[in-house]
Amino acid sequence: MSTTLNPRELTLVYDSTTSEGRKALAYAFSLSSKVNRQDVSEVKLSTTFVRQVVKALQLRPKDLLNRADPYYQQHVRGRDLNMEGWLDVLARNPRLLKGPIALLGDRAVLCEPPSLIYQLTKPVVRPVE
Repeated sequence: MSTTLNPRELTLVYDSTTSEGRKALAYAFSLSSKVNRQDVSEVKLSTTFVRQVVKALQLRPKDLLNRADPYYQQHVRGRDLNMEGWLDVLARNPRLLKGPIALLGDRAVLCEPPSLIYQLTKPVVRPVE
């Protein structure tokens, strides 16, 4: 997986085996005819890419994990990891993502529910100083 994102291209990190992933993909194509699809059931994610996603979302890697997933319960729950450790967990187990993630330019959104992808098209409101 390339770690360089095109700022004018919508990138979607999703799992095509889930209904949420398929819905997010359909919504993505309603926003853009060119979608950089990163289907976690088919591609590997690098820790560098995961770091970019986490930074764009302004969340911790741990916040992106589906804690109800049986793999999480058996292998990850209760572990105290540093940032690199959590990035590695996500890169090695991208199916643990709690929902699809859409990126466009310097904006990103966790699409939980999938319709949140439309947040990418809303104008950014910057605080007045």
